[in-house]
Amino acid sequence: MEIWINPACSKCRSAISLLDAEGAEYTVRRYLEDVPSEDEIREVLDRLGLEPWDITRTQEAAAKELGLKEWVRDDSSRDRWITALAEHPKLIQRPLITADDGSAVVGRTEDAVRDALARK
Repeated sequence: MEIWINPACSKCRSAISLLDAEGAEYTVRRYLEDVPSEDEIREVLDRLGLEPWDITRTQEAAAKELGLKEWVRDDSSRDRWITALAEHPKLIQRPLITADDGSAVVGRTEDAVRDALARK
């Protein structure tokens, strides 16, 4: 599995601690440095079963500058959202964990991280 993290994020550190405690094998991706492409974001969204606005941190300064709260949330605007996430990775909700079974979870809670661990 792979986990997208921001090392400054307490939820990310908690998720890593839990993965380590459970002896999980995983790869860390510091997504602010190793920025995901639009295609990678699409793939993760498909794995999550979510839309880009579902994983967007709308309280971030960049979100406010872009006016994301007013953006339309429908199929016709999906690519616009994905482009914004690729151009401003800090807007991506974290941590994102891609599980071995091809799914993914937003690992903000211990239960969500355990859910990822259970997917083999």
